[in-house]
Amino acid sequence: MNNRFKTFRSRVARLAPSMSAILIALCLTTYTAHCFAQRADGDEERKTKTTAAMSERVYKKLSNAQKTIEDKKYDEGLAMLNDLIKERGLSPYEKAQVYNFFAYTYFTLERYKDAINAYQQVLAQPDLPEGLVINSTYTLAQLYFIQEDYQKAVDLMNKWFSLTKSPTENAYMILAQAYYQLNEYKQSLEPLKKAYALVKQRGEKPKENLLLLLRVNYYNLKDTKNMLNVLKELVALYPKSEYWLTMGNAYSEMKQMNKQMSIYEMLYEHGDLTSGNQQLNLANLYLMYDVPYKAAKVLDKGIKTGVIEKNDRNLRLLSTAWYQADESAKAIPPMKEAAQLSDDGEMYVRLAQAYINLDRYKEAVDALHAGFKKGKIKRADQAYIMLGMAEFELKEYNPALDAFSEAAKDSRSAKSAHQWTKYVESEKNRNKQLEESLKRRRS
Repeated sequence: MNNRFKTFRSRVARLAPSMSAILIALCLTTYTAHCFAQRADGDEERKTKTTAAMSERVYKKLSNAQKTIEDKKYDEGLAMLNDLIKERGLSPYEKAQVYNFFAYTYFTLERYKDAINAYQQVLAQPDLPEGLVINSTYTLAQLYFIQEDYQKAVDLMNKWFSLTKSPTENAYMILAQAYYQLNEYKQSLEPLKKAYALVKQRGEKPKENLLLLLRVNYYNLKDTKNMLNVLKELVALYPKSEYWLTMGNAYSEMKQMNKQMSIYEMLYEHGDLTSGNQQLNLANLYLMYDVPYKAAKVLDKGIKTGVIEKNDRNLRLLSTAWYQADESAKAIPPMKEAAQLSDDGEMYVRLAQAYINLDRYKEAVDALHAGFKKGKIKRADQAYIMLGMAEFELKEYNPALDAFSEAAKDSRSAKSAHQWTKYVESEKNRNKQLEESLKRRRS
């Protein structure tokens, strides 16, 4: 609440009439009252200007109250205004100006509810000058916004628009923000579009907060196409990484992942893709578009620097990226770490397969034994087939036969296991015969 007060206090201060300005206006009308009062034609000009006059007596008292308040003697100044408003015979215009002083003083003291009440009293007076009504209505709407009474702010701003002939983009922004706070996003868009049009007519660039409010309204209305158009203007005029990221996400919603990848890649190269999730997204996009080497580089750097969490899922992704990039040797270390961190033995089976592909059979055997020890392997029969193959390559025929025997217990691998068993037994017998032949020759 305090931050909103400070922001809007500065806005209201620029629009609320200053005490000196009020006194100048009073001075111009004080000494013309009688000549207008004596005109007999009864036209509208006579009525307006007679009403908008002030006696010298009231002017002097307001002037004294002004000086007291400017000296920061607020209690004394308010007491003087209280005495003045109680006097009999004050015209509606004089009462309005006294309440205007009340409002200004309360506003200075940040007594916003009292300021609201004072402005309501200003507007309650009959036959006021149009300018005073317009300014008071506008300031009162802003005060209601400060107090988070957005519906009253909307009502008063709409009334103000019906009175003024020169609406500004700031006024449209207040109305749009009030509608937004009421979750009325379609209604919020209309004054925003008018504010945007005014700025463009002057050949100026739209303010950042105007474009941001347009973007968030389109987002809430699920209008991704228009939101994307606003984002394009945002990054052109106010090129911040957060806007580029939002644009990338918008392209993702529109299923244009290639454009999202290009934006993320640009941000990464400029050092603006700083979160682990963002870098993971980029890596996955690289893999989606068959650029595994870049995916591996992003993941490897991110994990080493701690930006990307070092867990089994991310290590597995890194290993996959290296493998798809035909860097099988580089795929081994992250896969091994992933297997150690994993809650099951599945990653050890994948690690064993990678070792077999590299003809590193002893390491494959060790990995499979570690996987069986950890357990929860989905296809243990296939893992035993792999174990048997690795043992066979190491010429460890009996362990190989044991592995194929375990695999044969599952009907899905029984046929393959029996074939391997026959082959291993034949190779075992052949090697046995060769050894015996060599022994006879030596003897």
